[in-house]
Formats: sequence, C-alpha cells, structure tokens
Amino acid sequence: MIRAVVFDCDGVLSDNGSSWQLIHEYFGTGKNDGGEHREKLDMFLDGKISEEEFVAYDIHLWKKVSPEIHRDDIMRCYSGVGLIEGARAVVEGLQERDVFVAIVSSGVDIFVGTIANMLKVDDWAANGFEWDEDGWLVKGLPTRVLSHNKGLMVEKLARINDLNPSEIISVGDSSSDLSMMIEGSHFIGFNPRRDRAKVAFEEAGVPIVAEKDLRLIWPLIFPGESLSG
Repeated sequence: MIRAVVFDCDGVLSDNGSSWQLIHEYFGTGKNDGGEHREKLDMFLDGKISEEEFVAYDIHLWKKVSPEIHRDDIMRCYSGVGLIEGARAVVEGLQERDVFVAIVSSGVDIFVGTIANMLKVDDWAANGFEWDEDGWLVKGLPTRVLSHNKGLMVEKLARINDLNPSEIISVGDSSSDLSMMIEGSHFIGFNPRRDRAKVAFEEAGVPIVAEKDLRLIWPLIFPGESLSG
C-alpha cells in the first residue's frame, strides 16, 4: 500500500526546466562565455564540485550583471511559469486517499515554495539564498537537499511520518532524482528531457512516463486505475 508520494519540482510539478537556469536567462548569464558555465554544470552533474561551490559560482555571474539583487528580482524570473499538466489533479487525488504528498527539490526555495503552496502539499524542501533584512541577496544558504543524494531528505520524511520505504514512491525527471529511491522504495521516471536521464532510468529498470502529463503516473501507483480532470 502506498502511503506517500515524493515529487521533484522542476519539470515534474512545474512546467519548466531548471529553476536555477531561469535566473540565468533573466540576467543573460551562462551563455556566450566560451562554454565556461556548461563546463561548471557538467562538473557539478558529475559530482566534481559541491552544491555550495556551484551556487556561489552562479551568484558571482549574476552579480557581475547586477551587483545588487533583490528577492523580487528572483521572483520575476518565474513569471509565467505554470504547473505541469495534471499536477493539481494528481496531488488532490492522492490527498483524497490520505496519501502524504511532499516535494524534495534541489531547486530554488522561493519558487518551489510557491508551487508547494499552489498545490497545498503536505511538506517540501528545497535550496536557496540568504537575504538581508531588506530582501537583498547575500549568499547561498547551506545545502538542504543534495542533488546527488536526495534520498537523505526522503529518509528524513519517512522517519518523521513513520513511513516504511515500501510505502513510498518518488517521482523525478533527472538521473540525480534516482537518489530519491531509498532502499525498499519505488520510483517513477517522468518527462525525462535529457538523454542522461533516459539512459539512467532504463538502466535502473524503473517505469518511465515519457509524456508531459502527470496523470499518466496514476496507473503506476494504482494499477488498473486512471485519473481524469
């Protein structure tokens, strides 16, 4: 019996790529730099630099464009981003069955928190920034959700809510999201955009929903059923 579903956010509940990348697009950073940012991203994805190092590098790039960055500037980066198709129906359907719904994301907390509030999930965790008392960006916060070990947060949620791993399904769209699948639990690969994710999901032998409609995970959670709305 499934008692909890833990979702990634970017590309799973929200219809966007990376919430970090949207900040780069807003400030016009991370491109036309001779591939430097791509190189840093690959180093991060391969675990060669830490979360904190990568965030500090990103902030450095943004502040070269805008030395003073306000919380409102970051929120404007997400203007127009909506929910993935079927997200609200799935979350509401799960909660109607008393299934605990959480978000574990290594994305930006002020964005993930907005999605969490829109969907009224039961709990959520993400990464973010330190702001001064007037809302100006100071630096990145210590990492709460490790991109390459999101299972630590899933294990914490399991302990707090007295959940057995066999009662948990995690849903993610990237290869690093597989780290949400703690021993004994389940995983669904959803909407994988990168070849890296597709290959990782296939090698892990997890079910994959290629279409960008979250309702299609329903029969994988509740066999023989479908979800409309």
